[in-house]
Amino acid sequence: MPAKTKNIWDSNVPVEKSAYVHEGDIAISGVDSLQVPENSLTMLDLFCGAGGFSVGCGWAGFFPVLGIDHLKPAIATWNKNHPNSVGCLGDITKIDPYAIKQMLDERGVEHINLITGGVPCQGFSIANRKHNAGDKRNFLFIDYMRFVEAFAPDYIILENVSGLRSTAKGRFEADIKACMENLGYNVTVEIVNAVDFGVPQYRQRLFFVGVKAQSGLMDEFVMPSGDFASPRDHRTVGAAISDLPPLKSSMKITQYDSPPQSEFQTLMRGEGDIAIKKPDALYNHASPNHPQETIEKIDKTKPGQPMYPRFKQRIRLTLDAPSPTQLAGGIRPQFQFGHPTQPRGLTIRERARIQSFPDSYEFLGGIVQERVLTGNAVPPLMIYGIAKPIAADILRRNKQREARDV
Repeated sequence: MPAKTKNIWDSNVPVEKSAYVHEGDIAISGVDSLQVPENSLTMLDLFCGAGGFSVGCGWAGFFPVLGIDHLKPAIATWNKNHPNSVGCLGDITKIDPYAIKQMLDERGVEHINLITGGVPCQGFSIANRKHNAGDKRNFLFIDYMRFVEAFAPDYIILENVSGLRSTAKGRFEADIKACMENLGYNVTVEIVNAVDFGVPQYRQRLFFVGVKAQSGLMDEFVMPSGDFASPRDHRTVGAAISDLPPLKSSMKITQYDSPPQSEFQTLMRGEGDIAIKKPDALYNHASPNHPQETIEKIDKTKPGQPMYPRFKQRIRLTLDAPSPTQLAGGIRPQFQFGHPTQPRGLTIRERARIQSFPDSYEFLGGIVQERVLTGNAVPPLMIYGIAKPIAADILRRNKQREARDV
């Protein structure tokens, strides 16, 4: 009698692990090159991934002292783009936050203003067909709280998919909020859409923002609505990527061939009103190596329509609307979206643009793992909009303290 086929979508079947997860000893890099700019606010980026929090908070005035992640391509990318910060590769459940605190104290970093955390969201995501309230990844927020307890920062931000709100009948949302409050924080919880902050993508995320109580800061954080909240102001795919050089299948271009064609493109090239580094080349603009049948399938698909009948979420993008939510796509993701005018999937640079990573930000790990990084990332422009009033509040409090001490 033939063996029964295992149903991979059964929630009782363990989740397959990526080969890129670091399972060995904790590896720390960049300690000797740690250099915090003068007058910068400081932050820790837990579950840092590619570094969306670090980029967005960096624009607001925070310096990412340290990033932690267990994916090798994530830390490689984070280290590449934050050469004066500390990168920590390993399982956060095995990391002692007090040992990290001692290491930073010895290097002159005596206070952390902000701790951010894009806690792994796969267990809560509606894109995960193996929903399971007992998924171990759902409880990693506890390790985030260990760092909060050790460092007692002024502000804390935890981000996850909006599906966390409904998982286990709201238990996780309530537990996370209660943990923050028990550690002495006044907590605001809201669902935020990235498109309202100038990101050319519909991407809803649940944010927990905690303010240290009785610390001279605002009593409770008020979530900003975003400067692009009106649908008429939403940035489109065309506004995001139309300036990038056209490509055929399996082709790479490393230099621009036209000037920016929108305010957003100008911003991503480091020429806008945010202090963004200008790129010295066009990074990650290489098209997937498609078979001819895939090229023809994309070519025959109208913009805005699904490319595959069974997978309605895999559409060919349209120039005149924001992108749907960009996904990581599992541990071996195929291309998710078709280019609106060229018969191919998106390059990593185009995916990065749709997430609002600047062109100076270089992704490492190969196209498949870079899809994971860009799909999992929190959009920097959204974080910038949230972090600006936080930075302003901390600076206001610090000036008041300085005035009293004079």
